[in-house]
Parts: sequence; C-alpha cells; structure tokens
Amino acid sequence: MADKNYKPISEFVELPEWGGGCIATDRITVDGARVGYMYREEPIDKLDTGWRFLAGDEDEAYMNDTAKHGVYRVETIFNYDPGILGYLHAPEGKRFELESDGLGYKDLDDDE
Repeated sequence: MADKNYKPISEFVELPEWGGGCIATDRITVDGARVGYMYREEPIDKLDTGWRFLAGDEDEAYMNDTAKHGVYRVETIFNYDPGILGYLHAPEGKRFELESDGLGYKDLDDDE
C-alpha cells in the first residue's frame, strides 16, 4: 500500500467531544476537497460515531477501493472542513449535502 500525502492542517483545533471515529475519503484528507456529503449511520463499535464524510463526487469504483478512504477522528475532519460542526449532533440516519452556495448543508431527510 502506498503512503498517502495528506493535505496539511495549519493549526489543529481539538474538539474533545468529537474524538471518536468516522470514515472519510481521500478526496477530503488528501485532495483537500470540502465535505460535500455526510451521513450518520449506526456505529459499528463503541469508538465509532457513525459519521461518514465524502466530497460527494466519488463514484462507485472510487468507494470500492478501500485504499481511498480511512478511519479518522471526527475532530480531524472538522479541521479539514469546519463547516460540519453545526451538524455533528444530528441523530443516526441523517444525511446532509453541501448547499450550492457552499455556506451550509441541506438536510436530505427534511420533509419539506
């Protein structure tokens, strides 16, 4: 397996409440893309928060390549994209997509 060249974080902000695990794609942690799609599912163990973070442009082939995503602390993904903070308390089953203006996330489960 090749080493990943992670996008550097200039100043890491700790979020003790969000030190649990999540899954994120390399589009965020390596390429520096914003979180374009996120969802929360039932955690797989006690260290997992259930959060999954994607740029939103990953196709099925990309997602099937396990070398292109990994397990991180939620606070690490926050440091790549602080815009996720206001959504982290959402319950399991919630899905969010980045709004076209890039200023917030649309709740894909909102019954409008």
